[in-house]
Amino acid sequence: MAEEQVTAVGNEMSASFLAAKKRSDETMAALKENPDKFTMLTGDRPTGRLHLGHYFGSIRERVAMQNLGVNTNIIIADYQVITDRDTTEHIEDNVLNLVLDYVAAGIDPNKTMIYTHSAVPAENQLMLPFLSLVTEAELHRNPTVKSEMEASGHALTGLLLTYPVHQACDILFCKANVVPIGKDNLPHVEITRTIARRFNERYAKKHPVFPEPSAILSEAPEIPGLDGRKMSKSYGNSIMLGATAEETAKLIKKSRTDSERKVTYDPVNRPEVSALLTTAGLVTGRDPKDIAEEIGDAGAGALKAYVTKSVNEFLAPHRERRAELAKDMDTIRDILHDGNKRANEIAEQTLDEVREAMGMKY
Repeated sequence: MAEEQVTAVGNEMSASFLAAKKRSDETMAALKENPDKFTMLTGDRPTGRLHLGHYFGSIRERVAMQNLGVNTNIIIADYQVITDRDTTEHIEDNVLNLVLDYVAAGIDPNKTMIYTHSAVPAENQLMLPFLSLVTEAELHRNPTVKSEMEASGHALTGLLLTYPVHQACDILFCKANVVPIGKDNLPHVEITRTIARRFNERYAKKHPVFPEPSAILSEAPEIPGLDGRKMSKSYGNSIMLGATAEETAKLIKKSRTDSERKVTYDPVNRPEVSALLTTAGLVTGRDPKDIAEEIGDAGAGALKAYVTKSVNEFLAPHRERRAELAKDMDTIRDILHDGNKRANEIAEQTLDEVREAMGMKY
């Protein structure tokens, strides 16, 4: 690509982000004034356990929105597991453990609907009309599709290619008008806005069916894993919310540092040491630089001991609630069944409106 083209694409992306950031700030201000006018959708793929990155990156924000009075909804995207994986082994265990962590973290199932893709047929049926509203080129341009395809090493499947449209179904079936995300996921909300707009223009000009949702851009910093890379289940560098204190201590103890004895906060040149300091800063509310200065020449052993103590103290209440909830897994299943029932009622109503708008009610 010519240099001029690269610059043009960069400028376009920058302008798009600035517009989304402005809309995010305006939406957040309005949300705080009238939370009951907003419906939020967010969720997770059940590919493993939730970790500290999930907590600080999204779960804490979900709880805050719920408690503010926003109509909150969480999808456990079980169908999306097979976009880039060949098996659904352990999926039931992963799904139930997500629910455990949600509730232990403060998600109230009486206020927040928790449901799974596979249990809501009408939501998935929205894929058919929605797919007619996007082009193949638009799908190929989506950064997540590109990165997931490269990471998986598999041929591009139809489900992975249409992943952004499936997410549009998740958002629009419940008429969500806010979606909390990180910057990397902004293209998903943008294509959802496009689908909503095109559907309304094509089939429902007089009585629009779907809102054009706004992204609420997370201001949480990217949480590094214990090796300095992004915290990820697939990297094995994550502190799981449900891990025991002993498991956490063992994981932190074996994390890599470097040969320099003095502890300093330098993410570029000392990513492993800085990752430990960032983790300690998040769970204590302190500045990582202050922690580094305090530990100083005491070295990596003292740093790891401080991080272990801080993380375990922070997670102790969550782990205690989680262990109590795990004694009654029937109740956890009931939470999911109730959420699925509510989601089906909403999805059927939305699908009915779609059929009406398209002239397909016979």
